[in-house]
Amino acid sequence: MTEESVIEFPTEFPIKLMGRNTPEFRVMARALIEKHAGTVNDDAVQTASSSNDRFVSVTVTITATSQQQLDAIYQDATDHENVLMAL
Repeated sequence: MTEESVIEFPTEFPIKLMGRNTPEFRVMARALIEKHAGTVNDDAVQTASSSNDRFVSVTVTITATSQQQLDAIYQDATDHENVLMAL
């Protein structure tokens, strides 16, 4: 039995990755998502630093095409040693 998604595709979908506040993390987070979603515009990427500036969240809004695509992004994110959390 295959699991059906409750999301209708294609749809705009924000993916948030959190890690240490370094320029390398910001580049890696975007590249990880673009590997599965293709090039995203700069205006689809938002960053926010934590109050003590030690951590950063990078939110990339993509046009998701399938549940499998989202699953692959989250799997790569959770497998990456620099990603502390993926939402």
